[in-house]
Amino acid sequence: MPRRALVVLCCTCLLAACGSDRPKTATAPAPVPAKVAKNVEPLGPLPAYQRELSGTLLEIPAGADVELALLVIDDRDRPQQLLASSTLTGTGQPLPYHLRFNPEAFPAGARVELRGRASRSGQLILHLPPVRIIQAQTQATGPLRFEKAP
Repeated sequence: MPRRALVVLCCTCLLAACGSDRPKTATAPAPVPAKVAKNVEPLGPLPAYQRELSGTLLEIPAGADVELALLVIDDRDRPQQLLASSTLTGTGQPLPYHLRFNPEAFPAGARVELRGRASRSGQLILHLPPVRIIQAQTQATGPLRFEKAP
């Protein structure tokens, strides 16, 4: 085999080995959402690089799965980016929540909302009317009441 063909074959194999099936993006990777386990464990002290939304969810039936998400919303009310999420299990009592997020991922001038839903056996039973979050700072939303899903 000629030496030139061997060099081209080696370079092609090297490029194929270094290739990736994942498409490359020009934007920075999305932050990893904060997750809370079903059995709520203390999160510990709030790190300096994070902020937190906290409050209480009212009238969540015992055993219901509750999902909360901090989302960037576009002009057509569609979610565009997930900033943080949390999953909790209802107890029939007021349910405290803590949702941690990275303030650097909070887009300036964009609409950010806290949204939530509760389901039982995979069926949507309640939803949280969107709560607008104006600033990327630690804040308490107070008690939030879910509404019956249509």
